[in-house]
Amino acid sequence: MAQLAPGTRLRCYGEVRLGGNGLEIVHPQYQRLAEDEIGGVEASLTPIYPTTEGLGQKRLAGVVARALDRLPPVDELELIPADLLAPLGIADLRQALLTVHRPPPDVDRDLLASGIHPAQRRLAFEELLAQNLILKRLRARIRSQTAPRLAGAGRLRAALIERLPFRLTGAQRRVDGEIQADLGRTQPMLRLVQGDVGSGKTIVAALAALGAVEAGQQAAVMAPTELLAEQHLRAFRGWLEPLGVTPVWLGGKVTGKARAAALEAVASGSPLVIGTHALMQEGVRFARLGLAIIDEQHRFGVHQRLALRDKGRTAGHVPHQLVMTATPIPRTLAMTQYADLDVSVIDELPPGRTPVQTVAISDARRHEVVERIRAACTDGRQAYWVCTLIEESGQLEAQAAEVAHAELTAALPGLRVGLVHGRLKPAEKARAMQAFAAGELQVLVATTVIEVGVDVPNASLMVIENAERLGLAQLHQLRGRVGRGSRASSCVLLYRPPLGALARARLDTMRETCDGFRIAEQDLRLRGPGEVLGTRQTGQIELRVADVVRDAGLLPDVHRMADRLAETAPDRVERLIERWVGGAARYAGA
Repeated sequence: MAQLAPGTRLRCYGEVRLGGNGLEIVHPQYQRLAEDEIGGVEASLTPIYPTTEGLGQKRLAGVVARALDRLPPVDELELIPADLLAPLGIADLRQALLTVHRPPPDVDRDLLASGIHPAQRRLAFEELLAQNLILKRLRARIRSQTAPRLAGAGRLRAALIERLPFRLTGAQRRVDGEIQADLGRTQPMLRLVQGDVGSGKTIVAALAALGAVEAGQQAAVMAPTELLAEQHLRAFRGWLEPLGVTPVWLGGKVTGKARAAALEAVASGSPLVIGTHALMQEGVRFARLGLAIIDEQHRFGVHQRLALRDKGRTAGHVPHQLVMTATPIPRTLAMTQYADLDVSVIDELPPGRTPVQTVAISDARRHEVVERIRAACTDGRQAYWVCTLIEESGQLEAQAAEVAHAELTAALPGLRVGLVHGRLKPAEKARAMQAFAAGELQVLVATTVIEVGVDVPNASLMVIENAERLGLAQLHQLRGRVGRGSRASSCVLLYRPPLGALARARLDTMRETCDGFRIAEQDLRLRGPGEVLGTRQTGQIELRVADVVRDAGLLPDVHRMADRLAETAPDRVERLIERWVGGAARYAGA
């Protein structure tokens, strides 16, 4: 090749290693040097960009270089007014861009590598600012609409509380009060209720739904899986049917005459409907939807959440929205991703709950775990055995669960072992779950379909296979299926060695704490916000420069700046949003 003829001087970048003929670099990035270039050293460090097929370093660097050469002057480029920027003591945007893309040779490389160089923090600040402005704008737009005022006499709510076999915790009463205050206004409620597993969010949702029913409006409860939606259906039926409120069930498997009857009931004003994504399908018509309750909301896509809200858009009104999550959201994440929502936290567990002791055991000691199950079940307790696979395949997970079911059935003669997985027919799943809840089965082998919504107080032992393959949030959710009664409970994390650093950190965290908020903070540090929130699947805006953990210290100034900009420079707000988000802004925070 002519450009690599002997004698040509090159500047190369790549991993240097010892090969058969001495030092070598495999597939280096390189640049030919002109004859008059002494030493081949440029005036700035060379940035390395993330590349994709067909777009290599050289071409990408050339495009960036041309863009930098065309940067406008500071006054034209800067969108944050100087009087607001100066007190923060951070660099102007033009200098920040030049420093990041053309670092001087004497730059602090450790700061750059850590993402905390002042130039990088300047870019992170503006990106966080743009995102916060989007969410504030969304909130203002929704708040400018009207919602039906849901203020009934409270007779049904009082009757439900009186009939409950337990007392509401102080945290439940506080959050219920916040929701009722919202529902009593004509501004649409936008409230996120978060609480650790077992904190009692479902009864709070039921009380909110009764508030809508008493006001003559409809309430809809949507859950991401059939299993969780069915759990809500059973709970709501048990609580509300004695009060004369019968929920309509509309899951994806409801077909034929049953579906037609359900659709007719919803369209004619049935006060409460519970279902899955089926609630958002085109044929579903509400008579007067006043409250939309979305459980485990981060599992739904943006378009899906918008679709349910729009179902209730009638005569100039939009429904109130209550979204719930059993995955505690770290404060820094809530300040960025949920700045458009009021946040309520159920931070108190019902009395009698016992901490779950967690141990991590190598798969080589599997037989010991089986014996532990035998002892627990002989003592009158029940156990879960959860099967997981690294591949997200319903068929493979079902096969793994079937194999484990056969093995445990053979290893535990005299014990009744049930099976639940996503490929079973709904009636078969329901029978197995009901048999386990009734104590007719001692062991339930399941896939992660039991992650949320399953409540069997007598189950006090949880075994999770291949625990090293799951994220902290999912492990915590699964562990939350035990420890719901008064007996001491345990969780066994079965892993296959050797463990990587990330897997070991996750298992160590699970052994050290049962606090969902501490676990959520650690999950955020280990996996990042895109994975914790599920934004890779749901379409929420992802941060490109900022990091909500690393840059959490910027957030108070970001919030203050957003308020000032919205008041004093609304024209710049639009330009900031367009610069950082563009067309994706319309989906933010939906």
